[in-house]
Amino acid sequence: RRGRAESRAGPLTAADSTGGLTRGLRGSGIRAFFQDSGSVPQRSLHTPVGDITVFEEDGAIVSVDWGWVTDQSSTPVLLEAEAQLHAYFDGERKAFDLPLAPSGTAYRKRVWQALCDIPYGATRTYGEIAAVAGGSARSVGQANGSNPIPLIIPCHRVVAGSHLGGYSGGDGAETKRWLLALESGDG
Repeated sequence: RRGRAESRAGPLTAADSTGGLTRGLRGSGIRAFFQDSGSVPQRSLHTPVGDITVFEEDGAIVSVDWGWVTDQSSTPVLLEAEAQLHAYFDGERKAFDLPLAPSGTAYRKRVWQALCDIPYGATRTYGEIAAVAGGSARSVGQANGSNPIPLIIPCHRVVAGSHLGGYSGGDGAETKRWLLALESGDG
């Protein structure tokens, strides 16, 4: 592993209080929007895959993005997200239990829910996710690429049939490989 996270906490699942990804987001889910608007609490943290910032709106996580923001908040939801993410990177947490409100179409939300159902340490192909959520492997790839809450909604667990597949977070494929190695016990 590149390094240990700074804090620890116990295990949970990436679903809202209704058991699904059903709550909507009024904002765009783009870090620049949140930074410029100052309208949502945000908290940055150092991780083995680089600095990330978690954004909250109305008591739910709406975005995780790579990079550091100047304004930091310490809401209960953001502090819990920080603790769970550090525990995940320390290999102590296999699932997240945080309120999520990703912004997206009904189809994308079905794909993201299917991603949350992939067990820690396992992978699924784009085609396998399409069989569950509908659509095609290509549309699953597009939904994966627009996932506003990477890591917590584990889009890194989706691979192509014959190779690793893409990853838009951090350092791309290198970050995806590192996350999969962490979850397989090789991290």
